[in-house]
Amino acid sequence: MVNDRLTEHELTVWRSLLDTTTELRRLLAAQLQEVELSPGDYSVLLALTEASERTLRSSELADAIDWERSRLSHQLGRMERRGLVRRDECPGDNRGALIVLTDDGAGALRRAAGPHLRAVKHYFADALNTDQVENLGDVLGSIRTHLDELTTTTSGGNS
Repeated sequence: MVNDRLTEHELTVWRSLLDTTTELRRLLAAQLQEVELSPGDYSVLLALTEASERTLRSSELADAIDWERSRLSHQLGRMERRGLVRRDECPGDNRGALIVLTDDGAGALRRAAGPHLRAVKHYFADALNTDQVENLGDVLGSIRTHLDELTTTTSGGNS
């Protein structure tokens, strides 16, 4: 039988991972607030910027940023009121909507991107040397591969 208990060291490292990522998110969210965006705003704007014609179906956008549809709907409502995105009817689908990045939204992302990436460098990358960055990339890749394999196995190959 496989031992399914964490060792004390594994538990300590896990808690450190949770605490560190929580603190990084807090610091990066505070930086985004300085340019009047939330982390949710930034995620949506970035996904739309990377999309063809700065447009995605709402379901595609939810999948791209790994959010529940209801959470995305509330976020889009807030962003729409601020002029960052607009919702257009989806041709051939009365229930669907196309989410379009507005010029104001693109401008907001441009203004936020530099300070945000500098904050990522300051709080994250500057704490690591080149070998540590490589090692962390390897570790995260291993975890991602493991999760993908588990997801494929539990979903019967329908991921």
